[in-house]
This record gives sequence, structure tokens and C-alpha cells, in this order.
Amino acid sequence: MSRDARYFDDFLIQMRAMATRPEIELEEAPAPQKLAPSAFAIIGDVALDEENDVATGRFVLLYDPQGQDAWDGNFRCVTFVRAAIDHEMANDQMLADVGWSWLQESLASTGAEYRAISGTVTKVASKSFGQLIDVDDDSEIEIRASWTPVDPSQLIKHAEAWLALLEITSGLTPIPEGVASLSRSRR
Repeated sequence: MSRDARYFDDFLIQMRAMATRPEIELEEAPAPQKLAPSAFAIIGDVALDEENDVATGRFVLLYDPQGQDAWDGNFRCVTFVRAAIDHEMANDQMLADVGWSWLQESLASTGAEYRAISGTVTKVASKSFGQLIDVDDDSEIEIRASWTPVDPSQLIKHAEAWLALLEITSGLTPIPEGVASLSRSRR
């Protein structure tokens, strides 16, 4: 078994054992099969109460032992995060820049070194009409990105960065350094 294959296997073990804050529920999901010979995907949902999810996201780790030129490496992290935002925030002209900075801050906060990053930040505002007139207007931000980890021995830091991004976009209050959260394992 190659060193990179061991890194991928170690990542799977760490992800399957990962515990999160009580507001975040993780669930392994089917991974894309055509993008790389090996792939892992997980979905995260953030709920502040029993009825309403305020954010959702997906993290995918792709591994191709032959590498791919566009990746500039053998691994590629792909992420998606969508969160509800208030209308005032949706009208902010700087929202896309702020959303991208949240991604960069999340990567930096976990020490997840990367290269070949790309992505988009989209804001969506919906207004209902006709028979849906009673449905409240809503706004969302979507952050989609992919990047190549610099150090494959530290793949878990990239998933932790995705979780940090999910927390930021959902408006969860950061847990202070040295304070433990009562966490739960994913189902």
C-alpha cells in the first residue's frame, strides 16, 4: 500500500470517529464515483432547534494515485456550504467577498495548508408570489470551493476547516479556546 493510500485510509478512520458540536449532525453520503478512483463524502446539517436547519454542507475528499493536472496533486477537497442569511446581509455588496474570506479563515484556523484553490460564492434571494404568497421571503449564501492539500498526512485538518466554515456561515458562536463542547458522534 502506498503512503498516499495509507493517508486516505487514516482520513476515513478519523472522519468516521469525528465528534462535533451538538448543533451539527454529520452523515456519510455516497461519494462521486467518476471523479477519482477513491472518494469519501460527508454531509453536515446545522440545526439550532428541532424544526429548522440553518445550514447544510458537503465535504468530499478525492484521491487519485496518478494525480490530476488540474488538482496539482493526488488529493482534492471539494466543499459546498449553504446557509440562511437575513435580508440585510443578502443586500450587502461585499457578501461574496466576506463568504470567501470565511473559507480562507476556516482553512487558516485549522492549519490546513492548500494550493490550487478555486470556487464561487453565491447569494440567493427568494420572494414568493401567487399561491405561495404566504411563504416568507428568504435569502441564502452558497460557498462552493475546491483545493489541493499541501500535506496529505494532515487531511483531517481540511475536513475540520469545512466544519469551521459550516459553523461560521450558520452563525454559531465560536467555542473559546480551552472550553469543551458537549459533542455527539454522527449517526
